[in-house]
Amino acid sequence: MTWSPGRSPQGRGKGSRVQSTSEIRKDLVLVGGGHAHALALRMLAMKPIEGLRITLVSPASHTPYSGMLPGLVAGHYNFEQTHIDLARLCQWAGVRFLTAEVTGLDPIARQLSLAERPPIDYDLVSIDIGSQPELDTVPGARAHATPVKPVADLWRRWQALQGRVLAQGAAVDYRIAVVGGGAGSVELAMAMANRLTGKSVAVDLWCGGPQILQNYNARACKMVMAALRRQGISTHLNARVERVERDCLVMSDGARPLYDELFWCTGAAAAPWIAASGLQTDGGGFLAVRDTLQSLDDERVFGTGDIATQVNHPRPKAGVYAVRQGPVLAHNLRALLLDKPLRHHRPQRRFLSLVSLGGKQATADKGPFSATGHWVWRWKDRIDRKFMSRFEDLPASMPLASRGRLPELDGAKRQQPCGGCGAKVGADALGNALAQLSLQYPEHCQGEGDDAATIPRAGASPVVQSLDVLREMVADPWQMGRIAANHALSDLYACGARPVSALAAVTLPFAGSSILQRELRQLLAGALHEFAAVDCVLNGGHSMQGPELSLGFVVNGIPLAQGQHLLPKRGLAPGDLLVLTKPLGTGTLFAAHMQLLADGRDISVAVDAMLQSNAGAAELAVAHGASACTDITGFGLLGHLLEMLNTDRCARLQLAQLPLLPGALGQLRSGIVSTTHAANARAGEALRREGQVDEARMQMLFDPQTSGGLLIGIAADRARALRDALRQGAYAQAEIIGEVALRAPGDALSVAVG
Repeated sequence: MTWSPGRSPQGRGKGSRVQSTSEIRKDLVLVGGGHAHALALRMLAMKPIEGLRITLVSPASHTPYSGMLPGLVAGHYNFEQTHIDLARLCQWAGVRFLTAEVTGLDPIARQLSLAERPPIDYDLVSIDIGSQPELDTVPGARAHATPVKPVADLWRRWQALQGRVLAQGAAVDYRIAVVGGGAGSVELAMAMANRLTGKSVAVDLWCGGPQILQNYNARACKMVMAALRRQGISTHLNARVERVERDCLVMSDGARPLYDELFWCTGAAAAPWIAASGLQTDGGGFLAVRDTLQSLDDERVFGTGDIATQVNHPRPKAGVYAVRQGPVLAHNLRALLLDKPLRHHRPQRRFLSLVSLGGKQATADKGPFSATGHWVWRWKDRIDRKFMSRFEDLPASMPLASRGRLPELDGAKRQQPCGGCGAKVGADALGNALAQLSLQYPEHCQGEGDDAATIPRAGASPVVQSLDVLREMVADPWQMGRIAANHALSDLYACGARPVSALAAVTLPFAGSSILQRELRQLLAGALHEFAAVDCVLNGGHSMQGPELSLGFVVNGIPLAQGQHLLPKRGLAPGDLLVLTKPLGTGTLFAAHMQLLADGRDISVAVDAMLQSNAGAAELAVAHGASACTDITGFGLLGHLLEMLNTDRCARLQLAQLPLLPGALGQLRSGIVSTTHAANARAGEALRREGQVDEARMQMLFDPQTSGGLLIGIAADRARALRDALRQGAYAQAEIIGEVALRAPGDALSVAVG
């Protein structure tokens, strides 16, 4: 493989906070979105370190705040109130966010293994992944029980359970078993009972010890036991589970109590890859750390929260300790990087414990002090909401340095330029420039600006060649590589071609040699993940450094089958129906994400959509005899549809049928648009409204897409078969969105919407 290096002038990168233009020299990786990491990340963002790149790795975009989880299950809070949106937090902080699961740590190579994707390197790493219930000490528990962690799985299972119970009304007879005797199991049992009040549901709490809430004072235990009885929860003490079967517990005394749903909330266990790293652990497999929160063996590995044990001050696994560790962790990470003294952390021996009692009551316990009542719950509620407000009300971005400004910019909204195809030059500017150049160079400047071109070959199938380059739109380089590759390949699929070869064009932000190597490996590994799936060879490319990341590919392809004709872009016939294979909305969603207004879950769904290949859709389009096809990218649905229409054709679109990504319509309704949206909207002059039109849905026609779906024209008698085949495959939201007709004489409008 041949690569040509190059350089470009230095400048300012993008992001919600001002980015440093200096070279990146060190990688700090935070593994897990626990309480300590969320706090430390916020503090590090407020005082950034020049030359440092921070990456947060977490399996999901949202991380739960444990203190409010019982309130979520009980119905007192909604999902957003109880979860930190890590994707939004990282966007604000200028931190890379990788949605991935860490499966291994190699402290010698300073490398983290990730599930189903390439490893990543670090210079400094901190681990805050929490603990998980101990399932393997009781046969059958892992197979039949729902552990309370990870919370995402617990929440899905609980939603399904309460949905079944609530839907069946009072007639349902259901038995829920909760195994455990600590605060977490007690709170979970009462939260479930509170939510299902009035239903024929029995809740059993199975505790292996002689009392619940060990280490709590006697008065607090008495108050909690009374609350359990009031809610009809049967509490079984000295009830040790020996084995779990599909619908019953096998107890140490031989009893076999039945259950319909089993939740497991016993002692904490550590992720096995911690001990497998070779670093010292305690007897339970938790990372052993000094009072500086560093591994006993490796000063470049930090551990906080439940996953770590301070060997000089061992404490129970509780979220309050992680919260107290956050500021110390932020200070010590900064100190180690800047060669300054580290701070020692001494955890408190006693802490205030506030136990939710299902309804809006709680019990407080600290040393000999205990209190119970509604006022305690309100006290707890204020504490919890204050903690969560740190991640909801994020400080404004650092102000830009004072500089001169052209008068025509006064009063203009300063929106960061979008990435992906949201950075595309508008169709009108591109078309006008090419039209002028074609007059000067009529033999050599041909076409209308398509990024895919057919190259005839004597005696052989033609070659389709395409070029696409994207500005960074996701901070995860592996995902960015996959998106850029998919985006480039879509032009070939829209032509009915299969990819054969590719060349890369990469611009990396200024960085040290080792950082450049890490970044390039991740980007190209992501691209090769997609290329290998379709047997496309990456032959080489050109790399350079610049103010921000961009990645693109020249791709070459040939017809899907020998002798098969390529799909034209402008072959639409009157009577054809229009089929869209993937939902719209990436432009507005990522514009909102840059402004910290998007929900991380919506961004995750949008990324999944961009990672979905159009290869299968193209094969189905060819197999069903499609008459024309294009892919929906930067010019939006309307812009690309207009490219498909011959001068004597028009189209009628049904806006209600447009498949949309979650959250996209809401963002448009609130006025959030991509920076390319206005240029695309100028094509709206070709629109005619029929009846009452949903303005936001119409605006979705102008939304620029990155790695969007295919728009396929096909005869009406074959359209529904194609749509159904797409849905049965990987394109669940494929939809017929309109039809093609002859344009009426004298009618200058191309598209009608209604």
